[in-house]
Amino acid sequence: MAARILIVDDVATNRIVLKVRLASVCHDTVLAGDGRSALRLMRDSAPDLVLLDLNLPDMDGCDVLRSLRADPATRDLPVIVHTATTSAAARFAAFEAGADDVLTKPVDDHLLLARIRSLLRRREPTDTTTPPEFTLQEASTPFDWPGLIALTDFSKTAGPTLRTDLAALLPHQIALWDREMALAADLPDASAQPDAFLIDATGGNGSADHTASALRLLSELRAAPAHRHAGLALLAATPDAAAMAYDLGVDEAIVQGSTPAEIAHRLHGLIARGRAAASRRSALRDNIRLALTDPLTGLFNRRYALRRMGEMAVDSALRAASLAVMIVDIDRFKTVNDRHGHATGDAVLVEVSSRLRLQLGDADLLARIGGEEFLIALSRRTPAEAQALAQRLCAAISDRPVTVAGAGASVPVSISIGLAMARPGTLPDEAMESADRALRAAKTQGRNRVIMGSSAA
Repeated sequence: MAARILIVDDVATNRIVLKVRLASVCHDTVLAGDGRSALRLMRDSAPDLVLLDLNLPDMDGCDVLRSLRADPATRDLPVIVHTATTSAAARFAAFEAGADDVLTKPVDDHLLLARIRSLLRRREPTDTTTPPEFTLQEASTPFDWPGLIALTDFSKTAGPTLRTDLAALLPHQIALWDREMALAADLPDASAQPDAFLIDATGGNGSADHTASALRLLSELRAAPAHRHAGLALLAATPDAAAMAYDLGVDEAIVQGSTPAEIAHRLHGLIARGRAAASRRSALRDNIRLALTDPLTGLFNRRYALRRMGEMAVDSALRAASLAVMIVDIDRFKTVNDRHGHATGDAVLVEVSSRLRLQLGDADLLARIGGEEFLIALSRRTPAEAQALAQRLCAAISDRPVTVAGAGASVPVSISIGLAMARPGTLPDEAMESADRALRAAKTQGRNRVIMGSSAA
């Protein structure tokens, strides 16, 4: 995947070497030799990723990172720090300032390119996330409950030691899982699902067999439906193993020798990103639901109903069967609003919707298409069956009044129904027009009744 990458390094030779290396895999590059130029180019050239050296002539690389993370326009921009320092404190400071990864010079080519691919894949979904103005959800705190991290495939000595170290640094639960437990599909409940896995690929002194086994486990976890959204991290013995892990879909490949503080920081960030992604998925589901349903009654709205009717009409045509279409209207609903108020009118609409829904099957379509008007579409019903159901719907509404809690009102309500049988090949609009004519006839003939219209063809 070609991307625009900003290279920030005070040494011209380093910039040129990285430019050539990235050009060989079709990445476009932008170059900066100091921190201020880098911050300007981040805004002006809109890079997809930044390679940042910590040692710059005008400002510290961590200060560049903090400025970048403070700007909403660049806050989520992936940043790989590449530095000559091997100091654990300097690495951790870069992570705390907002680096996505820290690679030590000279950077292994395979690891660098694999990490770039990983971060670019991770960034792509954010381009389609829901803007805040289009969601009604309140923002939640990143860690309003502790997560669960499963240390997987560790030895009997290394696992407990790392668990003790991480437990002192993280607000999350740390558990030791073996391979069989990690791959089990029938965990007791959703709360037992880990938010993140850390797989050990360093056992046996990082032998090829152990590394291959850890990478297979990684692939299996990534493919397992139960862990589809869990964060995956690998403790790798070599840069090559880390590079392979990134290309297999790991979220974080942590090279052996990293401090417990760095491991904890990366796992903490992994869970934070997972929860942010879950929040986006939830917001998307809510927005889809709101786009398809009526907010008062919870029934489908007109937009969805017309599309669904089209699908039902196609299905009926393929089976050479008729489609029953009803237009339902609450009788004298304006009088209810005028006499009892709109709050009572809303309560009547909700109750009528509920009673209609109880009479219908899961495959039947029920939608609110107007103020007090509903659409019902029934497949696999004969005209006699459809008419009998329509009569039951009228009785379900008129048999008892609607009691409005807190208002002291008991409102008698009835409905009128126009019914049409749409023959195979009939367009939804034609079927609805035929049912609407039958509804008008029901209104003129005294209301609280069903009128069967002529078959729509």
